Amino acid sequence: MRYFIAPLALTLCLGALPAQAADKLTVLLDWFVTPDHATLMIAQEKGFFAQAGLEVEMIAPADPNDPPKLVAAKKADLAISYQPQLHLQVDQGLPLRRIATLVSTPLSSLVVLADGPIKSVADLKGKKVGFSVGGFEDAILGAMLRKAGLKLSDVTLINVNFSLSPSLISGQVDAVIGAYRNFELNQMDIVKRPGRAFYVEEEGVPAYDELIVVAHADRLGDSRLKRFVGALEAAAQFLVNHPKEGWKLFIKGRKDLNDELNKRAFRDTLPRFALRPAALDHGRYNRMAQFLKDQGLIKKVRAVGEYAVELK
Repeated sequence: MRYFIAPLALTLCLGALPAQAADKLTVLLDWFVTPDHATLMIAQEKGFFAQAGLEVEMIAPADPNDPPKLVAAKKADLAISYQPQLHLQVDQGLPLRRIATLVSTPLSSLVVLADGPIKSVADLKGKKVGFSVGGFEDAILGAMLRKAGLKLSDVTLINVNFSLSPSLISGQVDAVIGAYRNFELNQMDIVKRPGRAFYVEEEGVPAYDELIVVAHADRLGDSRLKRFVGALEAAAQFLVNHPKEGWKLFIKGRKDLNDELNKRAFRDTLPRFALRPAALDHGRYNRMAQFLKDQGLIKKVRAVGEYAVELK
């Protein structure tokens, strides 16, 4: 069952904690700080974590693949990850559970040049498609191509590492899969080479939660976790109600983020933040699990409770 704490009730709940030493909590990010992490930054800057009796340390990883593994090894409390990757990691035996959602819509997309010859996914036949991470991106592209009457063998896949928009703009590839609609599209527009996006959830891929918070399966009873999720909800509500102030707090002490790209990305990510971070859509998780099994990426469709929960 989903639960919802009204903003006033949440404020009273957070404010009712007695003055005492804060409980420390370590959160490993999935990458360097971006607007995707705004809920976390606002919870820190507005004092929502402190009001919840938490001292939260957020750490950007040297390797973005490491955070879930470190949580699984009990070397960190929480990690920021992605719903599709969670399915794969649990299928591989990692004792992880999703406890909250940060960004509740897909961000990944298939991008082409707006003034180029690709007007539909079907136009990709015989073309070159760049990617940065194999596995799930291949599955996404395959599903999109099938809906258009094509298959993966109808295109040439080229690993462009993380140079998605540069490889597209330079003509190295005709399209890129895995481009974030809130980043790459803005990046291309800024350099006056606008792109056209084909959204995965409109082209044969089940909708999914892009950014989630995962914890060790043995630590779901830790009282810090529920307080952490409550602070995230307060931050999400604040962002929606006060976007201009939210932006100022997001870049506070982070001068490197105060540029046109991040400002646009922040704007475009705002409507995608989960207003109810704790809420879990079982149907959505089941559909993605079935999709990944059909693609041969996981061995079986597990009960949702084996990899995702709502803290009680």
